[in-house]
Amino acid sequence: HVQLVESGGGLVQPGGSLRLSCAASGDTIGRYCMGWFRQIPDKEREGVAGIESDGSTSYADSVKGRFTISRDNAENTLYLQLNSLKTEDTAMYYCTKSDDGAVNWGQGTQVTVS
Repeated sequence: HVQLVESGGGLVQPGGSLRLSCAASGDTIGRYCMGWFRQIPDKEREGVAGIESDGSTSYADSVKGRFTISRDNAENTLYLQLNSLKTEDTAMYYCTKSDDGAVNWGQGTQVTVS
């Protein structure tokens, strides 16, 4: 059973950058589709970015050109580089692992842009 632990969130000014990390244990992430979601209170979770086992990536239109998802299989860690941050990027960010329809979630890390 995989455990996902996010870190790297914080308070940043508009236009700033952050790098989120998701450390995985209990399973190797390189074989799976991994992703980042975000959620604002009272709103549904929104898919932000995903990376397949072959390295192909996808992004929500709202973050294309600003966010970059990557993985380090040797470190068993998923990353999300957030650049040119906007106030509307404020949310709790969650790391996910998808395996044949089953999704594991981390506990989240808060990003506040203000």
